[in-house]
Amino acid sequence: MAQADMPTMRSRRLGNELRRLRSEAELTTQDAADTLECGKPKISQIENGKRGIRQLDLTLLLDLYGVTDDTYRVNLKRLAKDIHRVDWWSGQAPLLHDALRDYLTLESDSHLMRAYEPKVLPGLLQTEDYMRAVFVGAGEDPERTEQLIQIRLKRQELLKNSRDFRLRTVIDAPALHRIHGGSELIVEQLNHLLQVGKRSNIHIQVLPLDAPLPMEQYGPFAILNVEGEPPVELVWLEHITGGTLLEQRPDVQVYSKTWEELTAAALSLSASQQYIRDLIEESGP
Repeated sequence: MAQADMPTMRSRRLGNELRRLRSEAELTTQDAADTLECGKPKISQIENGKRGIRQLDLTLLLDLYGVTDDTYRVNLKRLAKDIHRVDWWSGQAPLLHDALRDYLTLESDSHLMRAYEPKVLPGLLQTEDYMRAVFVGAGEDPERTEQLIQIRLKRQELLKNSRDFRLRTVIDAPALHRIHGGSELIVEQLNHLLQVGKRSNIHIQVLPLDAPLPMEQYGPFAILNVEGEPPVELVWLEHITGGTLLEQRPDVQVYSKTWEELTAAALSLSASQQYIRDLIEESGP
């Protein structure tokens, strides 16, 4: 990966961790630069995620910082290699803004996603026809719509191909009642939720209309548990023009508490399946 393509989500994670290790070792950027026999700007660029780091240089820094945990060292070196990994969405640059590319990186590197959706169904659980209705409704032109659909379908391979990826989602009931399209599209989408909900790595809960929660306060969000070293828990807030990433622990804790409240108020897995089955009967011919 060219330096011009940085920073990336992975390079920032690595840089933040190296900065933390240096700070905890009570060393300066000059100390790190002396060890690598380079200038201070190079250390700053690495810690800011603006450039990668050679495996040998990383080994020297980990030794300098007193990192002795072999597993931790291996995982951090793997993250350093992954900075240069070419992901499937790399060729979609014209379609994807920087924030969305960051999100796709986090999603692919995560082992658990907990998502709340109050208005639309989670993208990972949408059928192709539902996606098309959403994009067309948002005013996307036909060509871009089809391209975005292919990207979203590609994302869904996470649920099929990765035994380590788990999705936990709470869907607000209005999102299920607000599926636009004819009865055929609605029934197809609801049946799809029933089928994927049977997989062991997917949990779908429905938040009923009478849930005792101040629902006007909750917008869509996803909590992602990212694998590797360091393990990271982050919150992604999606909005009309992109998304916002929350990384500070106090912010993440607020959303973790909100998630606990939502899952407690939502229907159980079996009751949620029954809710969807009832909707299918109501929507069918």
